Amino acid sequence: MPDVFHVLVVDDDTDVRGLLAAVLESDGVAKVTEAASGAEAMSFLGRDEFDVAVVDVQLPDHSGLEILRWARAAEIDTELIVLTGHADVETAVEAMRLGAYDFITKPCKNAELREVVLKAFEKKALRRENSALKEVITRRDGLPTIVGSSPEIRDVLAVIARVAVSDSPVLVQGESGTGKELVARSIHLQSPRAARPFVSINCAALPDTLLESELFGHKKGAFSGAISSRVGLFEAANGGTLFLDEVGEMSPAMQVRLLRVLDSGEVRRVGEERVFHVDVRVVAATAKDLSHEAADGHFRWDLFYRVSTIVIPVPPLRRRRSDIPQLVEHFLGSHARKGKALRFSADAVDQLVEYGWPGNIRELRNLVERLHILHEGSEVRANDLPAEFGHATPAATTTAALPARPVAAAAAPEPGGVMVPLAEVERRHVEQVLQATAWNKARAARVLEVDIKTLNKKIRDFKLVPAE
Repeated sequence: MPDVFHVLVVDDDTDVRGLLAAVLESDGVAKVTEAASGAEAMSFLGRDEFDVAVVDVQLPDHSGLEILRWARAAEIDTELIVLTGHADVETAVEAMRLGAYDFITKPCKNAELREVVLKAFEKKALRRENSALKEVITRRDGLPTIVGSSPEIRDVLAVIARVAVSDSPVLVQGESGTGKELVARSIHLQSPRAARPFVSINCAALPDTLLESELFGHKKGAFSGAISSRVGLFEAANGGTLFLDEVGEMSPAMQVRLLRVLDSGEVRRVGEERVFHVDVRVVAATAKDLSHEAADGHFRWDLFYRVSTIVIPVPPLRRRRSDIPQLVEHFLGSHARKGKALRFSADAVDQLVEYGWPGNIRELRNLVERLHILHEGSEVRANDLPAEFGHATPAATTTAALPARPVAAAAAPEPGGVMVPLAEVERRHVEQVLQATAWNKARAARVLEVDIKTLNKKIRDFKLVPAE
């Protein structure tokens, strides 16, 4: 159990909210953030990570049950406890059906509140430990994480096996979509750190201020919007592995901070004087040639030497074409377990092998997933593939080649010639993909080529809900 776990208390009554926070913080185990409305609660839950949320049923804008429905649809990994001033059995049953951990009636005893919150946190901690254990079991059972048997990929696997046992920093170099994070995960799963956390971040996805807070954490009030203290990813990965994707995109200032942590093993949260010692193995990845970046003055030589003790080049898919049939079978097999079997004909596989794959394995995986969802038959033939594979796609199979990005349909008019706004085209496309994937958001995000957070935001912005 960590020193402090994070609780969100949601109640429109300032006195009740303050009392609940005081009770939960009294023994120093819980750190409480307060929200006065449903909208504020959903904003907190969508932006920050909480272990437990205590939510009042009666709120001025959204009911506690509505927040429960939203949290489950958005896959918020927080245990929710519903609080009400009325002993309403129907509400309690509905709350539990929606996935609430427990149901407490106001006024409640302090000891009861603390006990229920602590047990809810223990449930989340156990779920997190089980997830880590599944990764360890996967590694011990020898289930493959990197698919292929070409000489190029066998060389990569051999290097991974040799470097995994050490704690030396590793730099994984390769084009976008080649599977650099898979290499990092394989290193972690074969290392003595396998039972500890594997934490990843894309350094190119965040501006400096947010990246600094994500990596090193921050103190409450350290900057505008820092409404509660937050543990950084270096602390979260303590004892395990931190994967820094696109490390070459870091600004010079962030490079200095990263170098300091790698040299000292000490982290200082933004706005805080205390330092925390961390034991973290860093695996970095880049699509750039960092030695050239350093020679051009865009990357620090001292940081380059620090992160590149061991360099693992990952070949693009066009240089390991013999692995493509195996990769196709692998992706098809993962979907077959979901109930629909699909196969590729020999001529279709030949087309895939001849294709240039600028998006590498990510592009291949997304193609297989789109066809699995949208192709109506049980076999994909060469003329069912998108036009870029060297032929014109017949009209009867055009739906199998729908682009992942919704903007491609932006200029399409509605029946009758009425033009619709781009946002409406996007809303319809997102809704169509969600329905086609039975609202499996992980699959839908891959088809749309966005991450889960972006998809969840689109669902909220477009007010999309699963069909009854």
